[in-house]
Order: sequence, then structure tokens, then C-alpha cells
Amino acid sequence: MRNLDEKTITQAVLARNAETADRRLHQIMTGLVQHLHSFAREVQLTEQEWEKGIEFLTAVGQICSPVRQEFILLSDTLGLSTLVTAQNHRKPDGCTEATVFGPFHVANSPQYELGSDLSNGLPGTRWFVQGKVRNMKGEVIPHAQIEVWQADDDGFYDVQKPNLDAYQGRGVITSDNEGRFHFRTIVPEPYPIPHDGPVGKMLEALNRHPWRPAHLHFMITAEGYERLVTHVFREGGEYLDSDAVFGVRSSLIAEWVEHPAGATPDGENSADPFFTLDFDFVLNAIER
Repeated sequence: MRNLDEKTITQAVLARNAETADRRLHQIMTGLVQHLHSFAREVQLTEQEWEKGIEFLTAVGQICSPVRQEFILLSDTLGLSTLVTAQNHRKPDGCTEATVFGPFHVANSPQYELGSDLSNGLPGTRWFVQGKVRNMKGEVIPHAQIEVWQADDDGFYDVQKPNLDAYQGRGVITSDNEGRFHFRTIVPEPYPIPHDGPVGKMLEALNRHPWRPAHLHFMITAEGYERLVTHVFREGGEYLDSDAVFGVRSSLIAEWVEHPAGATPDGENSADPFFTLDFDFVLNAIER
């Protein structure tokens, strides 16, 4: 294959890739090459712009670390994460919708008993969260594993804090025999995604803000059901219509109810106002 030009290069690359025995890899690479080449032709990409693009992707990789995944931020802010989530988690009406995973999940989070304080010492307004896990038939799902993680009231996740010797604002609980769960934590606030790196510069150049509305992350697994990765957002909160990562779904917005000082759901008394959230999750059964 010699003397290739702008009209013949695409088919030459596709032919070179055709020898792979992995049919799915062949399908993905064929689509990737075709769309990349079409993109370059459509915008008449210059050499200087191509170089800038390489520099940008290099910078995205260089800033990644065990506690910061800039490529996930890039995928999120381009809407790719939401697209992939939506097309891989189509659910019947009535099931809890999935949304983006985000870059701040941590594997092997600590296990807690029901009713525990998952904030683990975070300062902030007390929040009592409860609900049920059930299926489309209304049947409760006992012993579902419920993983929770959140930002604090300054908008930071624990993994963003240097020298922290214990997890805060995250943990794993298990629903009881009736599918019920409850725990304590603090009310999270809206926060900007990390924007001191290349993704932040991209957003600035596009005149976009980096903010996410206040939310609580959930990942729920139970035998016989599809894993659910989702958020619960605060009704009336800021940025619901301009989430930097396009993660908001109307069905995931709930009222975070404020209460005056006094008796709390766990039978204690609070000297300060506190909040409650009651939210049920409906899982989609795996077809057998």
C-alpha cells in the first residue's frame, strides 16, 4: 500500500485491520477509524489542531492517578458516559434509572450495620436516609448490597483529601429481610468536578461551568437482578438543568425534607435542624 492520499487512506487502514480474529474488536476499530477519518475530513483538521489534540490527550493521561481519573471526567463532560450508560441499561418503565458512575468510587469500601453513620465524622447537617429495595412486581429484595458514596458539605470526596487515614462519606450496607435500609450521613452540597486540569481548561474554552448538583451515589447489587448504579438528586437544587456531566434524570430527583431540631428517626434528639430522605429503588430482574 503505497502512495496513499486523503481519498484512499481510510480503506487502507480498514484493510490492514481486517486480519484480526476478534470480530468485536474488528467492528469497534472499523467504526472508530471511519468516524475519526470522517471527522478530520468534515472539519478539515489542520496539523496544528491535530498536534493540540495530541497534547490535550497526553495531558489528560499525565494527570491521572489512583485517586483522579481525568479520562472519566473527559468522557463524562462530553456526554459519552451518559450515552454508554443509557444504551447499556435500558429498563422497563418503573425501574430505577441508571446514571453515570463518576470518578470517585472506591472499591472495598468499609462495611456498616444498618443505621450506622456513613459520614464517619464529617462535619455538616445531619441526614437520615431510608428506603426499600424491591422489584417490578413490588416484591421486596432482602439482603441487597447497597454501596453509598458522597461529597461533603464543601463539595469534596474523601479521596480528594491528602493524608486522610479513614474513609468518610462512603460505605456498604445490606438491606434487611424486608428489603429495608437506613443509615445516617450529612447533607452533600453541589460541587465542581476537578477543573484544574486539561478537562477544566476545555470547559473554560467552551464557556461551560464545572458544577454538579447535590446528589448521593448508590450502587445496588442483588442476586438475580441487574446491578444498579445511580444517584439521588435534591429537588429544587442548583444545576439540575446544567449538570456538567449530564447525569440528572427527573425520576432520580427527590425531596430532601428539612426538620426542626427535635426527635430524629433513630429515636434520638438533635439540637439542630436535620434532613430526611425516603427513597425506594426498583431493580430489573435478569432474564433467564
